[in-house]
Amino acid sequence: MGEEGTEGTVHLLCLATSSGVPLFCRSTRGGVPTRQQLPFSVIGSLNGVHMFGQNLEVQLNSARTEHTTVVWKSFHDSITLIVLSSVEGSSELRLERLLQMVFGAMVLLLGLEELTNIRNIERLKKELRASYYLIDSFLGEPELIGDLTQCVDCVVPPEGSLLQEALSGFAEATSTAFVSLMVSGRVVAATEGWWRLGMPEAVLLPWLLGSLPPQTARDYPVYLPHGSPTVPHRLLTLTLLPGLELCLLCGPQPPLSQLDPQLLELWWQPLLEPLRACVQLGPRALPADHPLHEDILGLLLLHLELRRCLFTVEPSRDREPSAEHRRRLLRSFYTLVASMHFPPEPGPSSEEKVEDTAQRAHLPRACYLVSGPEEPDTGWRLVALQSGPRRLLLLLSPQSPTHGLRNLATHTLQALTPLL
Repeated sequence: MGEEGTEGTVHLLCLATSSGVPLFCRSTRGGVPTRQQLPFSVIGSLNGVHMFGQNLEVQLNSARTEHTTVVWKSFHDSITLIVLSSVEGSSELRLERLLQMVFGAMVLLLGLEELTNIRNIERLKKELRASYYLIDSFLGEPELIGDLTQCVDCVVPPEGSLLQEALSGFAEATSTAFVSLMVSGRVVAATEGWWRLGMPEAVLLPWLLGSLPPQTARDYPVYLPHGSPTVPHRLLTLTLLPGLELCLLCGPQPPLSQLDPQLLELWWQPLLEPLRACVQLGPRALPADHPLHEDILGLLLLHLELRRCLFTVEPSRDREPSAEHRRRLLRSFYTLVASMHFPPEPGPSSEEKVEDTAQRAHLPRACYLVSGPEEPDTGWRLVALQSGPRRLLLLLSPQSPTHGLRNLATHTLQALTPLL
């Protein structure tokens, strides 16, 4: 398996489909934004070969050179996105989902009308600058994984039932159906209305908040790419504790001033200790007292029907590899599993055919991989297990014997099933 290393450059190009005029170019090297730009001749060639294919009714989706993977995608016959990645192990699945997230981010902040009915190219270029910080967070090496899995990153709070009860009461008091509690871009608890949000906004909204600088309160206009791409909503946020935010998605009401300190104190002051415990969760996602096998260095648990996931590389932080390396290993393993071994995840509105259901019985339910030489005490162990709507991926230490991987994964999935 190719491992996505820290070296390598990613270039993202956005062009107006009809004219081929570049709207922006964002680049990262080693996950860090860079000013390096592609020559205009290269941009023209990349767009030209895509347009040439379309004129011949041939859809060019991707191409590979010795060191670079290129993916093209057009949206609404108006915006064309092109990504070039020289990062080792970059997969087409990863880059395709990156482009979907980037366009979703553009719609989230500008609205679909601005992108499909372009009246003034120069004005659109200026407006798109507001989305750069969110787009750059996709191009880097994020701590979240929802951009790749298309599932919402979640955490499991120690006092989940108490927080859920308070959240429902607060939502009723403010007459708002869409309310959530978030820590570092991950959902701690949410109302039923919030969980009914479609894709990609269900992933984009927490990601947006995780990428914004800290503020005591916000009143932020957003469009919902799936639910309301042309009419803006208001995203209200209130910081309960540093890193922990209360979020409301609403229309003209309520005004931010109506969310006065007395209302917040009524519902959240009695839960100060459980809220502090949520802040401590952070990237761990699981309560500190939740038992995990000592060989587990990282895990990804997906609930494919609920479109939620738990992702952590926090267990045994004092051991190799680093947290960044663990995330890269699990992300690479996920793309391998999702594109080659397990059935595709059902989309929000996918309809499964009878023959697809019959074929599913013949697909693998478990696989493993050793990253490096398969010798005693060498090479990281990676194992994936599919059981009903849940999919578990584990990163294990080199000391974990390969013959015990499936048994360990099965027991871990059984222990985690009540949480997600």
